Amino acid sequence: MFPPAYTSYRFTPAVPQPAPGSSRNDATFGRLTNSTLAASITYEASTQTYYTIRYLADRPLVDNAYRAYAYFRWVDDVVDQANLEKAERLAFLARQQEIIERCYQGKRPNGLRREEQMVVDLIHSDGGAPSGLQTYIHEMMAVMAFDAERRGRLITEAELNEYTRSLATAVTELLHHFIGHDRFSPHDESRYLAVTGAHVTHLLRDTIGDTAAGYYNVPQEYLEARGIAPVDVTHEAFRAWVQSRVQLARSCLAAGKDYMARVENFRCRLAGYAYIGRFEIILDAIQRDNYRLRPAYPERKSKKHILRIALAALAQSAGR
Repeated sequence: MFPPAYTSYRFTPAVPQPAPGSSRNDATFGRLTNSTLAASITYEASTQTYYTIRYLADRPLVDNAYRAYAYFRWVDDVVDQANLEKAERLAFLARQQEIIERCYQGKRPNGLRREEQMVVDLIHSDGGAPSGLQTYIHEMMAVMAFDAERRGRLITEAELNEYTRSLATAVTELLHHFIGHDRFSPHDESRYLAVTGAHVTHLLRDTIGDTAAGYYNVPQEYLEARGIAPVDVTHEAFRAWVQSRVQLARSCLAAGKDYMARVENFRCRLAGYAYIGRFEIILDAIQRDNYRLRPAYPERKSKKHILRIALAALAQSAGR
């Protein structure tokens, strides 16, 4: 558990884990650079993200890509801790926001945790001009703040839509900033649709686990109008809502594929198609289950499906 006194910049650094393939022993963990720490956090959280960055990100930006993902993975994990009170979560996020604001003012805060140093180095390496990275950081902070505040209460449809908009904007700009950042990508109404569809799917995938943790992904208006609760996942009205979200997600992902076909950089297209493929597998599973959600979807991590996604993404990227 993190200490409640988040207003101070004095923390005991967390002990980092070794990066995959590292030969470091326990005595050297505390001397890991924050780029190595970022790679380790990324690998532990998502091997697909780890290898996407390692092989597809622009070479000079690989370390920063790991920092960008790992920092918010860490922030999200802190916010999700069951033993933190709401006031503690909000104080922690206020501290992170203050660190980020100081960095954008050209300052370097002292007494940081190792994880916090990642975002400091990330911002100071960005040159200060408005960028996709800056958009990513600000929108992801909005996502974290909403998650910290909404726990334990129902959310409105407007809040759900804004939540998805922030996440879709953040992840899309992250993709284009680190993969093919100097090549053309469309800036039209379809730019954020792939990640919009992915986030709609992600919320369906995690609905049962999120509900148990106090995060409700179904709008309050829908639940109250039909007299159902967030736990009524087998109810006909609940399944009808799931079906409508699956249809929305498929529509957004299809439009996202059309968008990716217009992206100039091959590596960016490949990453985008692979990303979309991950969520199509979940939608397929939900439909096979007749829109009854379940706690886990292990098929998304099967070697057969991963290979299928990779081959499809490669064919789609090359056939632009």
